[in-house]
Amino acid sequence: MKRMLSLIGIATLACSLLFGCATQLDTSQSDQQMDTLFNAEQKGATDITAQLNQSIYDMLDFENQQELEFASRGLICAPESLELQDEDGKIIWSQDAYAFLENQEAPDTVNPSLWRNTQLNHIYGLFEVIEGIYQVRGYDMSNITFIKGDTGWIVFDPLMSVECAQAALELVNEQLGEYPIMGVIISHSHVDHFGGIKGIISEEEVAERHIPIIAPEGFEEYASSENVYAGTAMGRRAAYQYGTLLEADEQGAMGIGIGMGQSKGTISYISPTDTISATGEVRVIDGVTFEFQLTPGTEAPVEMNTWLPDQNALWLAENCTGTLHNLYTLRGAQVRDGNAWALYIMEALALYGDHVQVVFQSHNWPHWGNEVVQEYMENTAAVYKFIHDQTLFYINQGYTANEIADMIQLPEDLGQVWYTRQYYGTLKHNVKAVYQKYMGWYDANPIHLDALAPSEYAQKLVEYLGDTDKVLEMAQADFEKGEYQWVAEITNALVYADPDNLAARYLCADALEQLGYQAESGPWRNAYLTAALELRQTGAPTANPLGGSRELQLKMATNLMLEYLGIRLNSDALPDLNAKINLTVTDQDEQYLITLRSGILLYQKDVQDEDADATWRLPKAAIFFLLQGDAESVKELGNIEDESGILDAICQNVKVFIPGFTIIEP
Repeated sequence: MKRMLSLIGIATLACSLLFGCATQLDTSQSDQQMDTLFNAEQKGATDITAQLNQSIYDMLDFENQQELEFASRGLICAPESLELQDEDGKIIWSQDAYAFLENQEAPDTVNPSLWRNTQLNHIYGLFEVIEGIYQVRGYDMSNITFIKGDTGWIVFDPLMSVECAQAALELVNEQLGEYPIMGVIISHSHVDHFGGIKGIISEEEVAERHIPIIAPEGFEEYASSENVYAGTAMGRRAAYQYGTLLEADEQGAMGIGIGMGQSKGTISYISPTDTISATGEVRVIDGVTFEFQLTPGTEAPVEMNTWLPDQNALWLAENCTGTLHNLYTLRGAQVRDGNAWALYIMEALALYGDHVQVVFQSHNWPHWGNEVVQEYMENTAAVYKFIHDQTLFYINQGYTANEIADMIQLPEDLGQVWYTRQYYGTLKHNVKAVYQKYMGWYDANPIHLDALAPSEYAQKLVEYLGDTDKVLEMAQADFEKGEYQWVAEITNALVYADPDNLAARYLCADALEQLGYQAESGPWRNAYLTAALELRQTGAPTANPLGGSRELQLKMATNLMLEYLGIRLNSDALPDLNAKINLTVTDQDEQYLITLRSGILLYQKDVQDEDADATWRLPKAAIFFLLQGDAESVKELGNIEDESGILDAICQNVKVFIPGFTIIEP
């Protein structure tokens, strides 16, 4: 403790010297009092948080057991233990870690609504949806579905990790008998819906037996591109969204509304052999008829629902998931269209609503009965339509994103529905997504046109505030009153002004922790608690600079690779680099003209320049080394005519991004 106090003293003295502030610690406070106020230990729920969480029981109908019944219906087998490890013994998926959820009421440190949802996602195993349709749930973030054909299985969405998909298939084989995979249908371009494919089938088997791998048109482009341009930043931010650094316990990670979290196994990839380009297209696989409805721009840039007319069953992909989903995902992604989302759900109702008897999906559990299903789809559509329309209603009256997010509440009858609760997406950040889609970042206040950077703003704020000890004293008083959001904001400003101010770090962490305990959204809880963890540990975690799936990276189109090279190139360091390069990708039969203009990379396909400064003849694999700044490997693999040393200049200024940057501090 004395060492911590000495560090605080050093930090506050530095602040005093820098800003001329009276920042000496209050010597009237004892070490014991300081230890109580500012320390790195994880805390329990305050009385205020406990009371707020207790009030949830009065707000929602916990006697309504429909979702529990649906989450449990059709259970065939649930292994007593489910903990999967990779070859090195690292745990890549565990339901065992959540054993503390069983037969317990919500503790004060968890929103009871989120606790209930996490309990439902802890119901895992092999389930019969209806005769001939089976799901393995709780073996990854998403579900894997097996449709029985004449001779084998047609699989929907083979999970995120190879190990998880393999374990799911083994469970199916044990309980239902071994049958070959006759087809795979991938609903959309997010990795938790295709990354485990080699756990159920090999690329060689697909080729030898002509097994159809069906996906919506544009799938491969978006599967490889959506997480490339800003992929490193998304990967770092995903640790906040999915709580991958948190322990699973009453003060740590809960479920995320669409599952328990991300698996950490091997990501694989097999290219589609067939694409769906229009709603109403039909495929018959192993005697089973599938009709497809395209839903682009909803939960993913390309996505599709699937109707099984012989079973009166509708696969809703991730368009209905038993929770409010994201119009904007906290890890970062293109904003989704809430209006289109609602319209496509209503289109599905128009197409199949009269006949559908069960809907099942890639997350959470099915819903049964025509009347229940129609209400389920209509309510889900209504939520997205409400968020879209009401945000625009207030935009057109001059309100800003933060103001609208603070104003809007769901209609009471929709807000009480369990499957539209805010377990994954939230009303507040979805409202801001709609604002972003239509209005962008600017709120029309010219003060924000050229706002100060966060650290500069924080330093000026501290300079004006003067006595940081007084600020901390006031913040602590506000913490005791339960004003956790404000306390987090003001103490985080102190952290941005001086990251070594341990008292500010620890009080900020304490405030964030209480916000996490109150959150109904799993990702919000994870974000708050991960930020608190990093403030207490003083720094961001180290991270693997590569990440992602090597197999998926190898499927990147050449033009996408060139665009990513432009992103990785430090143009600021090359203001005088002006050149033209004739590029031939030898194993793809492609030609490009690369133009470097003041270090900025431009390209044109099917164009060459007789007077080019360099000629590169490269296999596609060499471009991966180019992206790593490895000039020697590029030269070994390719045929380079480059007397001006353009290749070396580029490689010397390629930045390999590492997702270990800080988030909660400068």
